Amino acid sequence: MRSTVGSFSLFFLSLLLLLLLLLFISPNLASESDHKYQQEDSVTLWVNKVGPYNNPQETYNYYSLPFCQPSGNSAHKWGGLGEVLGGNELIDSQIEIKFGKNVDKSSICELQLDAAKVKQFKDAIENTYWFEFFIDDLPLWGYVGELQSDKNNDNTKHVLYTHKSITIKYNEDQIIHVNLTQENPKPLEVGKTLDMTYSVKWIPTNITFGRRFDVYLDYPFFEHQIHWFSIFNSFMMVIFLTGLVSMILMRTLRNDYAKYAREDDDLETLERDVNEESGWKLVHGDVFRPPRNLVLLSAVVGTGAQLAMLVLLVILLAIIGMLYIGRGAIVTTFIVCYALTSFISGYVSGGLYSRSGGKSWIKSMILTASLFPFMCFGIGFILNTIAIFYGSLAAIPFGTMVVVFVIWAFISFPLALLGTVVGRNWSGAPNNPCRVKTIPRPIPEKKWYLTPSVVSLMGGLLPFGSIFIEMYFVFTSFWNYKVYYVYGFMLLVFLILIIVTVCVTIVGTYFLLNAENYHWQWTSFFSAASTAIYVYLYSVYYYYVKTRMSGFFQTSFYFGYTLMFCLGLGILCGAVGYLGSTLFVRRIYRNIKCD
Repeated sequence: MRSTVGSFSLFFLSLLLLLLLLLFISPNLASESDHKYQQEDSVTLWVNKVGPYNNPQETYNYYSLPFCQPSGNSAHKWGGLGEVLGGNELIDSQIEIKFGKNVDKSSICELQLDAAKVKQFKDAIENTYWFEFFIDDLPLWGYVGELQSDKNNDNTKHVLYTHKSITIKYNEDQIIHVNLTQENPKPLEVGKTLDMTYSVKWIPTNITFGRRFDVYLDYPFFEHQIHWFSIFNSFMMVIFLTGLVSMILMRTLRNDYAKYAREDDDLETLERDVNEESGWKLVHGDVFRPPRNLVLLSAVVGTGAQLAMLVLLVILLAIIGMLYIGRGAIVTTFIVCYALTSFISGYVSGGLYSRSGGKSWIKSMILTASLFPFMCFGIGFILNTIAIFYGSLAAIPFGTMVVVFVIWAFISFPLALLGTVVGRNWSGAPNNPCRVKTIPRPIPEKKWYLTPSVVSLMGGLLPFGSIFIEMYFVFTSFWNYKVYYVYGFMLLVFLILIIVTVCVTIVGTYFLLNAENYHWQWTSFFSAASTAIYVYLYSVYYYYVKTRMSGFFQTSFYFGYTLMFCLGLGILCGAVGYLGSTLFVRRIYRNIKCD
């Protein structure tokens, strides 16, 4: 039966991976454009968003500032679920650009400045507003204006850039690189009329289409020597911890087993040896006692197992498909992968709940399927309310919410239900190595450093140390406009995190059992989950030291998104730690003569 379950799980995961690959490769094959142009074909300049440079999530519609607006109804470009969730809204600027045709200087419009427009532009300049355009899915960036010193006095004046110089490099019939230069700054004065202009210059290049995104990748930053050193340092930590766990299993436990395996001892000698023993062997009658809040434990462990597989799948797909190229591709991949891997959460949760003697499996299934999505929804609802109040593009439209809910209700939830049914039916009856005693054993008082709370807090230090450097690169890419592309590094760090978490949790569980405390289930979970606490504390440091964010909007989004990330990381690590400790505990009690 176990081999059948394993084969089914392997087949299911293979099917998931195939579906995901087809899902994300096929849109690229059937995209809106094949990125090939004939001479003088129209090339669309899409305007996207504008906002303070130091606040990445505080973005607004480009035309929320009184720029030249296109006449009539302009086309909108919807690039997918992840693009909308990422706060993108592409609008056709109706600026005439022809493939291969230079434009020396052409007028966009004449901008008449009144007091309201001047105030809007001045506020934008004082807050260092920048904007984002797209040409053929390639981004262009520029600042709205700048503060210039007035030579006649010590005051500064606000100037608005009135000319956009666009340089486009092409290789035969494909666009390879785009660049925007802001020119001709003019002072903002009420009553003046500014002539907003643009120019286009086409330059041939030998760079291939497949390498056109290389210019956006910061190789010196991500492939710095410190990045390689962090991987080596984490690898050495793995060797140390695996050696420590091996020593516990091969030496300490082997010596303990010898006292129980002696065939020449009579009953009296054996009873004397057992009575003289202390530590983990004395709690064999309680160590497999069902933990408190079994429904919640099974839900978080099942969710964590799903998140672990989810992260692995997303990283592999990012390596294979270069998802950093597409706007919102990572977010879309994450949501779809989460829905399709919901079977894993149900299977792990249902099996754990059934093996532990739980009876309310429907309650466990519902909690497993809704725990993490509803936590994210709660945080997202608060952030979305703030974004709506500010009128930001970060506000999620109602239609997008409906799409996400439909994915959860019709894909994620049914798969979690199926997984729960399969898990509880195929897990079998409880088969613990030691029989659980009727009366719980009293837990003796021990040193403060052997209490579950201290073991839990200390357990997250080494896993956090193994991912500390990578957290800096991830945070910098997300909050400071860098494109994260080194998913090979992320895969190595993720695997190291899993190994370190399992080893640390096993050591902590062994110390706890030696202190004759058999409440190891929740302790092993929190010991690994405490990694997220240190990541969140690091995020506080990063916010105040490494960024220039300001304002209630950006601060709430920063700590809200980070909280969402840390909750997922904590559940993931907690589940990995619990499952590793479960294997360890069953292994060490397997050969004990309990009765």
